[in-house]
Amino acid sequence: MKQKECAVLPLPKIALTSSDYPRLEQLARLAVQKGDLDGIFLMGEINRADIVADETDNVRPFVTIGSWVTHCTNWGAPRRTVQLVWPEECWSDPACISVLTPLGTALIGLRVGDQMPYFVAGCLNVVRVQSLTPWDSKVVPFFRRGPTRSGNPFDDDPGPTAA
Repeated sequence: MKQKECAVLPLPKIALTSSDYPRLEQLARLAVQKGDLDGIFLMGEINRADIVADETDNVRPFVTIGSWVTHCTNWGAPRRTVQLVWPEECWSDPACISVLTPLGTALIGLRVGDQMPYFVAGCLNVVRVQSLTPWDSKVVPFFRRGPTRSGNPFDDDPGPTAA
């Protein structure tokens, strides 16, 4: 019987900020305790990451929580730009992706040009970071996207009230 050759994609070096690290680790630990496979993947990424100070100048920008990332995948989907967020900030906005999803975990800590394999429903995928806009605490959104009664972010009507 011949042994099949298998190309192995080397894992890129990743970095996490010292401010994101504690919350990421807590999130991953809770997910692992529940038997969540995505939590196991996230814990593995945390364990192999370099932890860097938030204001490190000598490191190229890397994907952090809040970053806007333009990426493509190996399965031919068009290029897409998403914001990496905490699970509770994800809502139903297709432009937001939770760090506790396979793609979100694959993106955390990457730099432009990096490729990272990840699994979804048992299928191997590869994501490649094409561009990155780091989160900036000085940027304040015009409005906060979030669930409302009507689904319209501009709906400020409190709804029916008793007379």
